Amino acid sequence: MRESYREDLNGVVDDLVGMTERVRHAVRLSTQALLEADLVIAEQVISDDALLDAQHDDLESRCFVLLARQAPVAGELRTIVAAMRMVADLARMGDLACHVAKIARLRFPTKAVPEGLVPNFELMARVAEDMVATAGRALHDRNAHDAAKLADSDEEMDELRKSQFRILLGSEWPYTVEAAVDVALLGRYYERTADHSVIMAGRVIYVVTGTHPAGENWTYA
Repeated sequence: MRESYREDLNGVVDDLVGMTERVRHAVRLSTQALLEADLVIAEQVISDDALLDAQHDDLESRCFVLLARQAPVAGELRTIVAAMRMVADLARMGDLACHVAKIARLRFPTKAVPEGLVPNFELMARVAEDMVATAGRALHDRNAHDAAKLADSDEEMDELRKSQFRILLGSEWPYTVEAAVDVALLGRYYERTADHSVIMAGRVIYVVTGTHPAGENWTYA
Protein backbone atom coordinates (compact mmCIF):
# COMPACT_ATOMS: atom_id res chain seq x y z
CA MET A 1 0.00 0.00 0.00
CA ARG A 2 2.75 2.46 0.97
CA GLU A 3 4.78 1.66 -2.13
CA SER A 4 1.77 2.28 -4.34
CA TYR A 5 1.21 5.59 -2.57
CA ARG A 6 4.78 6.70 -3.28
CA GLU A 7 4.45 5.64 -6.91
CA ASP A 8 1.33 7.77 -7.27
CA LEU A 9 3.09 10.71 -5.65
CA ASN A 10 6.09 10.31 -7.93
CA GLY A 11 3.69 10.20 -10.87
CA VAL A 12 2.29 13.57 -9.85
CA VAL A 13 5.77 15.06 -9.68
CA ASP A 14 6.71 13.57 -13.06
CA ASP A 15 3.60 15.07 -14.63
CA LEU A 16 4.40 18.41 -13.02
CA VAL A 17 7.80 18.30 -14.72
CA GLY A 18 6.09 17.50 -18.00
CA MET A 19 3.72 20.42 -17.49
CA THR A 20 6.74 22.67 -16.93
CA GLU A 21 8.11 21.67 -20.33
CA ARG A 22 4.78 22.46 -21.96
CA VAL A 23 4.74 25.88 -20.31
CA ARG A 24 8.29 26.54 -21.50
CA HIS A 25 7.20 25.63 -25.02
CA ALA A 26 4.21 27.99 -24.73
CA VAL A 27 6.53 30.84 -23.72
CA ARG A 28 8.73 30.16 -26.74
CA LEU A 29 5.84 29.94 -29.19
CA SER A 30 4.06 33.01 -27.84
CA THR A 31 7.27 35.01 -28.23
CA GLN A 32 7.67 33.79 -31.79
CA ALA A 33 4.08 34.78 -32.55
CA LEU A 34 4.69 38.18 -30.97
CA LEU A 35 7.95 39.09 -32.67
CA GLU A 36 7.06 37.63 -36.06
CA ALA A 37 3.36 38.58 -36.11
CA ASP A 38 2.53 34.93 -36.76
CA LEU A 39 -1.23 34.47 -36.41
CA VAL A 40 -1.17 30.68 -36.79
CA ILE A 41 1.26 30.24 -33.91
CA ALA A 42 -0.65 32.75 -31.77
CA GLU A 43 -3.86 30.77 -32.27
CA GLN A 44 -2.02 27.56 -31.37
CA VAL A 45 -0.80 28.98 -28.05
CA ILE A 46 -4.28 30.28 -27.24
CA SER A 47 -6.00 26.97 -27.98
CA ASP A 48 -3.34 24.90 -26.20
CA ASP A 49 -3.92 26.85 -22.98
CA ALA A 50 -7.06 24.79 -22.45
CA LEU A 51 -4.87 21.67 -22.29
CA LEU A 52 -2.74 23.25 -19.55
CA ASP A 53 -5.88 24.18 -17.63
CA ALA A 54 -7.13 20.60 -17.92
CA GLN A 55 -3.81 19.27 -16.66
CA HIS A 56 -3.98 21.69 -13.74
CA ASP A 57 -7.39 20.32 -12.76
CA ASP A 58 -6.21 16.70 -13.10
CA LEU A 59 -3.07 17.19 -11.02
CA GLU A 60 -4.87 19.16 -8.35
CA SER A 61 -7.50 16.43 -8.07
CA ARG A 62 -4.82 13.74 -7.77
CA CYS A 63 -3.15 15.70 -4.98
CA PHE A 64 -6.43 15.87 -3.06
CA VAL A 65 -6.80 12.10 -3.45
CA LEU A 66 -3.28 11.55 -2.12
CA LEU A 67 -4.09 13.69 0.92
CA ALA A 68 -7.31 11.79 1.56
CA ARG A 69 -6.09 8.22 1.06
CA GLN A 70 -3.81 8.03 4.08
CA ALA A 71 -1.84 10.32 6.34
CA PRO A 72 1.33 11.29 4.42
CA VAL A 73 4.58 11.49 6.38
CA ALA A 74 6.54 14.75 6.58
CA GLY A 75 8.39 14.59 3.25
CA GLU A 76 5.34 13.30 1.41
CA LEU A 77 3.12 15.98 2.90
CA ARG A 78 5.58 18.69 1.85
CA THR A 79 5.64 17.30 -1.68
CA ILE A 80 1.86 17.12 -1.99
CA VAL A 81 1.28 20.62 -0.64
CA ALA A 82 4.07 22.05 -2.81
CA ALA A 83 2.74 20.21 -5.87
CA MET A 84 -0.72 21.72 -5.39
CA ARG A 85 0.82 25.17 -5.33
CA MET A 86 3.27 24.57 -8.17
CA VAL A 87 0.54 23.38 -10.51
CA ALA A 88 -1.25 26.67 -9.89
CA ASP A 89 1.97 28.57 -10.69
CA LEU A 90 2.39 26.62 -13.92
CA ALA A 91 -1.21 27.22 -14.96
CA ARG A 92 -0.71 30.93 -14.38
CA MET A 93 2.47 30.93 -16.48
CA GLY A 94 0.49 29.26 -19.25
CA ASP A 95 -2.13 32.01 -18.96
CA LEU A 96 0.60 34.65 -19.28
CA ALA A 97 1.93 33.05 -22.46
CA CYS A 98 -1.64 33.02 -23.73
CA HIS A 99 -1.94 36.77 -22.98
CA VAL A 100 1.19 37.41 -25.04
CA ALA A 101 -0.29 35.42 -27.93
CA LYS A 102 -3.57 37.34 -27.69
CA ILE A 103 -1.76 40.66 -28.07
CA ALA A 104 0.09 39.24 -31.08
CA ARG A 105 -3.29 38.23 -32.53
CA LEU A 106 -4.86 41.59 -31.71
CA ARG A 107 -2.19 43.55 -33.61
CA PHE A 108 -1.90 41.17 -36.56
CA PRO A 109 -0.81 41.75 -39.32
CA THR A 110 1.44 44.36 -37.71
CA LYS A 111 3.90 43.56 -34.92
CA ALA A 112 2.94 44.61 -31.41
CA VAL A 113 6.55 45.22 -30.34
CA PRO A 114 8.19 48.34 -31.83
CA GLU A 115 11.45 47.67 -33.63
CA GLY A 116 13.50 49.52 -31.02
CA LEU A 117 12.19 47.24 -28.24
CA VAL A 118 12.73 43.94 -30.05
CA PRO A 119 16.20 43.26 -28.53
CA ASN A 120 14.80 43.92 -25.04
CA PHE A 121 11.92 41.50 -25.54
CA GLU A 122 14.17 38.87 -27.08
CA LEU A 123 16.27 38.94 -23.90
CA MET A 124 13.24 38.98 -21.59
CA ALA A 125 11.76 36.00 -23.41
CA ARG A 126 15.04 34.08 -23.27
CA VAL A 127 15.42 34.70 -19.54
CA ALA A 128 11.79 33.73 -18.87
CA GLU A 129 12.06 30.55 -20.89
CA ASP A 130 15.33 29.57 -19.23
CA MET A 131 13.84 30.19 -15.78
CA VAL A 132 10.85 27.95 -16.49
CA ALA A 133 13.20 25.23 -17.75
CA THR A 134 15.47 25.56 -14.70
CA ALA A 135 12.51 25.31 -12.33
CA GLY A 136 11.36 22.12 -14.04
CA ARG A 137 14.85 20.62 -14.01
CA ALA A 138 15.31 21.46 -10.33
CA LEU A 139 12.00 19.76 -9.54
CA HIS A 140 12.90 16.69 -11.57
CA ASP A 141 16.31 16.35 -9.89
CA ARG A 142 15.12 17.56 -6.45
CA ASN A 143 18.06 19.97 -6.70
CA ALA A 144 17.82 22.86 -4.24
CA HIS A 145 21.11 24.34 -5.50
CA ASP A 146 19.81 24.77 -9.05
CA ALA A 147 16.51 26.11 -7.73
CA ALA A 148 18.37 28.76 -5.73
CA LYS A 149 19.98 30.10 -8.92
CA LEU A 150 16.62 31.41 -10.07
CA ALA A 151 16.76 34.30 -7.64
CA ASP A 152 19.75 35.64 -9.60
CA SER A 153 17.99 35.11 -12.91
CA ASP A 154 15.04 37.10 -11.60
CA GLU A 155 17.35 40.03 -10.94
CA GLU A 156 18.38 39.92 -14.61
CA MET A 157 14.70 40.05 -15.58
CA ASP A 158 14.15 43.01 -13.26
CA GLU A 159 17.02 44.89 -14.89
CA LEU A 160 15.57 44.26 -18.34
CA ARG A 161 12.22 45.56 -17.12
CA LYS A 162 13.86 48.70 -15.74
CA SER A 163 15.59 49.25 -19.06
CA GLN A 164 12.24 48.91 -20.77
CA PHE A 165 10.67 51.51 -18.51
CA ARG A 166 13.51 53.94 -19.17
CA ILE A 167 12.67 53.75 -22.86
CA LEU A 168 8.92 53.92 -22.25
CA LEU A 169 9.09 56.94 -19.97
CA GLY A 170 11.80 58.76 -21.88
CA SER A 171 11.05 62.14 -23.41
CA GLU A 172 11.84 60.84 -26.89
CA TRP A 173 9.44 57.87 -27.11
CA PRO A 174 8.98 57.68 -30.90
CA TYR A 175 6.01 55.30 -31.02
CA THR A 176 2.27 55.54 -30.41
CA VAL A 177 0.41 55.49 -27.12
CA GLU A 178 -1.08 52.15 -28.22
CA ALA A 179 2.43 50.73 -28.62
CA ALA A 180 3.38 52.02 -25.17
CA VAL A 181 0.40 50.24 -23.61
CA ASP A 182 1.27 47.01 -25.41
CA VAL A 183 4.91 47.18 -24.32
CA ALA A 184 3.95 47.85 -20.69
CA LEU A 185 1.54 44.89 -20.64
CA LEU A 186 3.86 42.51 -22.45
CA GLY A 187 6.78 43.36 -20.21
CA ARG A 188 4.61 42.65 -17.20
CA TYR A 189 3.64 39.24 -18.57
CA TYR A 190 7.26 38.17 -18.97
CA GLU A 191 8.18 39.61 -15.58
CA ARG A 192 5.39 37.67 -13.89
CA THR A 193 6.43 34.48 -15.65
CA ALA A 194 9.85 34.95 -14.07
CA ASP A 195 8.24 35.64 -10.68
CA HIS A 196 6.22 32.43 -10.83
CA SER A 197 9.37 30.50 -11.76
CA VAL A 198 11.05 31.86 -8.62
CA ILE A 199 8.02 30.95 -6.52
CA MET A 200 8.12 27.43 -7.96
CA ALA A 201 11.86 27.20 -7.22
CA GLY A 202 11.20 28.22 -3.63
CA ARG A 203 8.72 25.37 -3.31
CA VAL A 204 11.32 22.93 -4.69
CA ILE A 205 13.74 24.10 -2.00
CA TYR A 206 11.02 23.59 0.59
CA VAL A 207 10.38 20.03 -0.61
CA VAL A 208 14.10 19.17 -0.50
CA THR A 209 15.15 20.94 2.70
CA GLY A 210 11.94 21.36 4.70
CA THR A 211 12.47 25.13 4.95
CA HIS A 212 11.52 28.06 2.76
CA PRO A 213 14.38 30.15 1.34
CA ALA A 214 14.66 33.54 3.03
CA GLY A 215 15.65 36.94 1.71
CA GLU A 216 14.27 39.78 -0.35
CA ASN A 217 14.79 37.85 -3.60
CA TRP A 218 12.22 35.22 -2.61
CA THR A 219 8.47 35.66 -2.72
CA TYR A 220 5.48 33.35 -2.34
CA ALA A 221 2.66 35.37 -3.91
